[in-house]
Amino acid sequence: MAHIVRWTKKHFGEQQARIYAETLKLALDALCEEGEQAIGAKARNEIAVGVHTLHVARQKRKGRHFIVATRADAVDVLRILHDSMDFRSALLPLMSPEDF
Repeated sequence: MAHIVRWTKKHFGEQQARIYAETLKLALDALCEEGEQAIGAKARNEIAVGVHTLHVARQKRKGRHFIVATRADAVDVLRILHDSMDFRSALLPLMSPEDF
């Protein structure tokens, strides 16, 4: 998340970086509070069992990232990926052979 905010600051300025950090936080809060029931959360069992994604755009805020997470007792954020990335390739290092 810090890398995303730094990149945003470098390319779009400090004010936009603050706005996007708040947007990311809103999505993370939604996952923590509502888990896979959060509006827009999708089960992604084709990636691995128990994995969900949530696009960060919410509450009329724009965003270009997905949060990839699992949830048991707590939310475990695996990655925050740009929406143009191939999820499976980006998550490959985190997956075990039985997930394929």
